[in-house]
Amino acid sequence: MRQGELDHLDVGHRLDRLPVTALHVAAVALCALGFSFDLFEIGLGNVLSAVFSAPPHAVAPGDLSLLLSSVYVGAVVGAPLLGWCADRHGRRTTLAAVLLWLSAASLAAALSRGVVELGAARVLAGLALGAYPPLMMSYLTDLLPPRRRGLLTLVCIAVASLGPPAGVFLVRWLTPLQPLGIEAWRWAFYVGTAGSLLAGLMFFRLPESPRWLMARGRLDEAEAACARFERSRSVLSAGAEPAVQAVAGAPDAPSRSPWPRVAAMFLLSPWSTVAFPLLMGAVLMQKGFKLSDTLLFVGLSTFGPFVGTLAASFVVDRIERRLALGACAVLLLGSGLVFVASGTPLWLILSSTLFGLVSSLYTSALTLYAAEVFPTRVRATSLAGAWALNRVGAAVAPLVLLPLLRGGGAVAMFAVIAVALVATLAVLALSPRGQQRRPVA
Repeated sequence: MRQGELDHLDVGHRLDRLPVTALHVAAVALCALGFSFDLFEIGLGNVLSAVFSAPPHAVAPGDLSLLLSSVYVGAVVGAPLLGWCADRHGRRTTLAAVLLWLSAASLAAALSRGVVELGAARVLAGLALGAYPPLMMSYLTDLLPPRRRGLLTLVCIAVASLGPPAGVFLVRWLTPLQPLGIEAWRWAFYVGTAGSLLAGLMFFRLPESPRWLMARGRLDEAEAACARFERSRSVLSAGAEPAVQAVAGAPDAPSRSPWPRVAAMFLLSPWSTVAFPLLMGAVLMQKGFKLSDTLLFVGLSTFGPFVGTLAASFVVDRIERRLALGACAVLLLGSGLVFVASGTPLWLILSSTLFGLVSSLYTSALTLYAAEVFPTRVRATSLAGAWALNRVGAAVAPLVLLPLLRGGGAVAMFAVIAVALVATLAVLALSPRGQQRRPVA
């Protein structure tokens, strides 16, 4: 083995043996801050769905569909493009650039003079919004001690998931006030501008990933970055020494590639986990609720992912992956049906909160399942392709479902979502077992 490869293994081993340090906590906290504004911006789609469904801003169903889908159109392009940039120019540098770009796009949305300009700004924002989550996961995976990686990553995601309700309640609070004569939804984009700018600038104070630096042959920089973590104060033990799995002991890859089935599930998932929450505001407006009440229901429902992500940390490795995914699909069917059929505030709040909670569990479990069933040599490529299909589904679903909602009502819209969930159950039945608590190939 060449000396460079030995050095690479040494840096990786040193990082893996470290306790959780103050610098690790700072990286997790800053990633959570940036992710909260990423989700804050995505969650504003719920606000725009409600605002542009009612006077004085009501727009044609086709225009509203394009507006709601625009952010996902940008994400389809941004995720693979900026993923390539992160592998070439660094995780931290690209994450900082993503947040600065998001800040500029948010400012453009706040200053937009019509739905066309707003849609264009959302496309530009989508370039960043689609890239931030996988880049963040890559950065944290590089840095965090293996025995604490899942816990800290889920805490990061849980904290960040408070971004969407913060945005919804901010708009609800400012709607009757309209400070300086500026509409509440524009204020939300101004807040996103400032928050993304702050987080982006703060990222430059974090070290670059030592693993990435070593892989690029930048040995001195890798050593310096690793040393920063080693000098940092310990705040939590690393846990038991991670076992090293011999390559010969890893399970064989499936005889048939699981990619078509996994890709199908990624393509189907946005029809429920993205489109239904996105159109929730429009459904409530159609049921006759006032805008302020609609924003209240939507805001309460967005607390579901916070609870769901924390709960997932305790149960995700105790249930077979396909069983967990199937149970989530059934719960999504049930809670969505209750939401569509109900007209009382209590049931609307309970069903929408449960839907948001289960959606977050489903997304986390699907990502884990996909990462485990692909062999290491093609894992990143396979996941990137599946992620791109997921963003395509997220862009297309509102274009199909909103006209159905306007033309045939909530039941017609949910019928399509139900078909997607039933199809997911069928694909799951044909998919390979998950690899929870087992070595991956």
